[in-house]
Amino acid sequence: MSLSKQAKILTKHQQGAVLSFLEGTRYSDRNTVIFLLSIRAGLRAKEIASIKWGMVMDSEGSISDSINLHNQASKGNSGGVIWLNHDLREALEQYLRPENKPEDHIIITKHGKPPSPQVIVNMFYNWYKKIGFNGCSSHSGRRTFITSAARKISSVGGSIKDVQMLARHSSLNMTQRYIESDIEAQKKVVQII
Repeated sequence: MSLSKQAKILTKHQQGAVLSFLEGTRYSDRNTVIFLLSIRAGLRAKEIASIKWGMVMDSEGSISDSINLHNQASKGNSGGVIWLNHDLREALEQYLRPENKPEDHIIITKHGKPPSPQVIVNMFYNWYKKIGFNGCSSHSGRRTFITSAARKISSVGGSIKDVQMLARHSSLNMTQRYIESDIEAQKKVVQII
């Protein structure tokens, strides 16, 4: 995929606009979890459709500190541990019901069935279209997550290799393709070198 064809990343303001929009939707708790799984955990549509409660619950049935994404729920063998952002954890806690079992899918349709990845892709498409965010897709959240992590990782003592691990890419080159450049940051950094 060429750089010009990649999904646009979302600014903080746009993320807030999506969350506000989702509050007014019919299944607002579920839809918020879907969006946050994308923007705060970097999950792909297939992963969002496949994730189960057991991957986010601890042994006592509470929401854990991480997602233990199994390979069968991911692309290829790119499963792994994804640390939970506080917003996502809070949304999952609010969405969790006592009747949920570890083997149940987190995201279900109005018919009580797990969605296909295409259903998740279509949901994002429809949300962004209604809000007027041209060029955004189900992959916008993942690109935003990876770009944000890349911009902030050095402030917590990490490196681009840590971003690769968060993205669950086998190659650093693939991770770099996801990261959006920032001209203003380039201007600032040359002044402090």
